Amino acid sequence: MVFRAESSPSETQPLLQPEPINAPQELTSPVNKYSTADICWILTGIWSGVFLGAVDGTIVATLLAPIGGSFNKFNQSSYIGTSYLLSVCCFTPLYGRLSDILGRKGALLVALTLFGSGTILCGLASSMEMLIAARAIAGMGGGGMMTVASITVTDLIPLKDRGLYQGLANILFGLGAGIGGPLGGWINDSFGWRAAFLLQTPILIFSFILVALKVNIELPFEVQNQSLYDKLRRIDFFGSLTLVGTVGCLLLGFSLKTTEELSWSNPLIWGLFVTSGVSGVLFILVETRWAPYPVMPLHLIRQRTPLAVSLSNFICSISAYSTLYNVPLYFTAVRLTSSSNAGLHLLPHSIALSVGSVFAGWMMRRTGKLYALTVASALLTVIASVLIILWNENSSPIHLWGDIVPQGFGMASMITTTLIAMIASVTKEDMAVATGITYLFRTTGQVLGVSLSGAILQAVLIKTLQERIRGPGSAEVIDRIRHSTDVIHTLNPRLQQAAVDSYADALRVIFIFQAACNVLSLLACLPIQEHDLPGTHEEQHKQIRGRNNQNRGAERS
Repeated sequence: MVFRAESSPSETQPLLQPEPINAPQELTSPVNKYSTADICWILTGIWSGVFLGAVDGTIVATLLAPIGGSFNKFNQSSYIGTSYLLSVCCFTPLYGRLSDILGRKGALLVALTLFGSGTILCGLASSMEMLIAARAIAGMGGGGMMTVASITVTDLIPLKDRGLYQGLANILFGLGAGIGGPLGGWINDSFGWRAAFLLQTPILIFSFILVALKVNIELPFEVQNQSLYDKLRRIDFFGSLTLVGTVGCLLLGFSLKTTEELSWSNPLIWGLFVTSGVSGVLFILVETRWAPYPVMPLHLIRQRTPLAVSLSNFICSISAYSTLYNVPLYFTAVRLTSSSNAGLHLLPHSIALSVGSVFAGWMMRRTGKLYALTVASALLTVIASVLIILWNENSSPIHLWGDIVPQGFGMASMITTTLIAMIASVTKEDMAVATGITYLFRTTGQVLGVSLSGAILQAVLIKTLQERIRGPGSAEVIDRIRHSTDVIHTLNPRLQQAAVDSYADALRVIFIFQAACNVLSLLACLPIQEHDLPGTHEEQHKQIRGRNNQNRGAERS
């Protein structure tokens, strides 16, 4: 059995420059042939990196307390996670274009090198500041591993089967995230937190070697024969810089507002937002007027399906990550359960994530359709968020354990179908960049989901606590309740009830916010267009040619 992956002949042409109208010549592309064994080795190489990235994320979340304690800077430990996520958001979209310049192998090796270097530096860090900087370096590669892995699978697998393989990758990602926490705790107890970073090295080396040996997806001959100068000229340095400034300053402003509890009028906060706005304007000017090879071709965002996919992924990611962070808080602060019990309530959600993604892939493979499945999946997230809003002291365990399941199932299914919708709606030369854009909107939504929900929670919590707790020493009690849910167990019955009721009110506002996001995500899905999903590379190539011819006809008219 032989798989064929064909590169488009037009990958070297500027994305914003129309082709000549008279007798357009297509570039000569090599035909890539892979045996079943080669496919398995390639997937093993790229997915081992994806698995490691998932494990790393939850390991670090588990180790924040011991790391902060070892440097005596626990108040800065949240920046370990923030620096990584900010770096992922800023650099993820760059890998789409980089994979078209350096090839899939080159881009993957860059991502693995950055992630590996940052991870090893974390294990060797001599200060909290060095550790935070090392996590930022790791983030530069972490986002690229997921993005380029997805692009590579698209090169290898026909679009009709692509969703199923994405589902399998999501299962691997979920498995890594699931075992990362317990594994990190065991390593810390047995060898210390530094070992949790250093012991990732063997898997990194394994993935690096497999990618270097097996990922040999050839780009068009014209790209292969370009000089180093010509390849560097294709990199949109100024566009990349302004994009990093736009996304980084925006997310950093929200993150500092939440973690440092700064006011919106603080010069640092509004200064970051103003810088983000100015960078955004410059980014648009660069991409539309000056960049010959834009890092994010804005003509994609102006198209119906890519715009709908980007918005739906952005909004649903806000809701999803707000849910992941605030549902456990509900059980610790309102139900007064242990942290381990609160975490267990996310287990059905994790299972639903894996099942939902594979189900979506299987359905697309069976039917060749995705629109109805996308809308139904988005509707499931709305139903789940409404059910969570209705939680109260009389809610049965069935609801407390099961109401979150449709959220996980629906979200996993939706992000799988929308990724395929994005890939199916663009031309071959835009596929890699479009994949990077999709992951950019997702990761940006994830960070905003945590930051925005945290800001809303604290604003409502302060107001409700001040209404319920008055008198001498009330300000100190309120401050303690806001900063640690463990304090609630030590309060007298009257203050404990006030704290529980205040958290319940604040979290209900968060849950309403999540429901509103899911409704908006559903509405954003409605304009997505249905495209036939080709079952072979030959069909896919024919479909791409037809779409290119349509675009040329539109240019002539």
